[in-house]
Amino acid sequence: MPTLLATAAALSMLTTGSAMARDWPVTAGQRSTANQVAQAGVPLSELAPDAPDQYKIKRGDTLWGISKVFLRSPWRWPELWGMNLDQIRNPHLIYPGQDLYLIRDGDRARLSTRKPGGGLETVKVSPRIRAESLSASAIPPVNLQAIESFLTEPLIVEEATFAKAPRIVATPENRVLLSRGDRAYARARYGNDTTSEPLSFANGKTREYRAFRNAVPLKDPTTGEVLGHEAQYVGRVYLAREETVQAAPVVPVKADETTPKTDLYKPAHEQATNIDRSQVAATPAKDKAPDGEIVPATIDVVAVKEELRVGDRLLPEPPRDLSSYVPSAPTSEQNGQIVKVYGNGVTYAGQNQVVAINRGTDHGLERGHVLALLRDAGQVVDKTDESRTMLRLPGERNGLMMVFLTFQKVSYALILEVGDTAKVGDRFVNP
Repeated sequence: MPTLLATAAALSMLTTGSAMARDWPVTAGQRSTANQVAQAGVPLSELAPDAPDQYKIKRGDTLWGISKVFLRSPWRWPELWGMNLDQIRNPHLIYPGQDLYLIRDGDRARLSTRKPGGGLETVKVSPRIRAESLSASAIPPVNLQAIESFLTEPLIVEEATFAKAPRIVATPENRVLLSRGDRAYARARYGNDTTSEPLSFANGKTREYRAFRNAVPLKDPTTGEVLGHEAQYVGRVYLAREETVQAAPVVPVKADETTPKTDLYKPAHEQATNIDRSQVAATPAKDKAPDGEIVPATIDVVAVKEELRVGDRLLPEPPRDLSSYVPSAPTSEQNGQIVKVYGNGVTYAGQNQVVAINRGTDHGLERGHVLALLRDAGQVVDKTDESRTMLRLPGERNGLMMVFLTFQKVSYALILEVGDTAKVGDRFVNP
């Protein structure tokens, strides 16, 4: 059965400290595919063995989790939401308290918010005064809290690009560490260069920057190839004043700073051997007019993960990401490894943890692609063989993860489910 890409769930958020937004657009192509699925439903063989006839949505549910309730392969959840597109006009907005009904018709099945043989399902709520955004209470696609920081914090850059990025150059009163609300100074240029772009907000340029430190290389666990440099996010700053070059004040010359007298020699009495020596009168020196003075940009620290300091690099705040995240199988063959596990001093990754992998856009990976984790294919001794032959065990499936952020050779993925814990070097393949 071909993969049916129907609905999308955009993992979007506001800046640090703000509430997460849930504005999930549906493309025309996704809606078209969803409409096709809505007409056909899915084969009964695709349903989970214990798929219920009715399910009440609870707070804390995710679309991924609900899909596991109804489908054998949860990464095929677009089919589930394509089934009920006629009833759920915006497939992203389903809410706690709603009932979902699984309707079996012949060899096909579909999901509906209408009770079989009845009208629209009624949601009962407690009679109390409350005010909340309806869209904010909608069920998200996956655990957004697990990936929130990764959509704004890590950055994969080339080492040269990071080295030439604008940087913090000074602090008031020579302060070593900067916290929220502190002011500092930054530059984009080096030396007396006036040709490169300064830190400026002219012509609509952004005034919001992210601060990074220590671009650490991410290496392939097997080949040792440097896949990219991951910069450490430390905070956010606001560009309050532009970087400029101003005319330097003219420095007046002191009274005794004059051009010294010089000796002048010329022939005398029309004889080359006779030299007449005289001195040219001294002339006052002109006032000194040095080159322009460099005035660094003024920045205000608006958020910190760690205290900022001189030398931290600044990169423009990216626009809010409203891209669609459609869990689906990759169209190309994938075979790679985990490069890094994220967490406070952790070595192993469990459910809802983020990992970096050694595959990216160069390998055909896209946001929303689901990959299967494999257990470490270790070696054992065949004790039934007198020669004690070494055997390489095949890598068994250990769980699933979804790619949510891609770079050229590296991607970030969220572990959706896992048997044993995952670690650096563990392999992954198509689901």
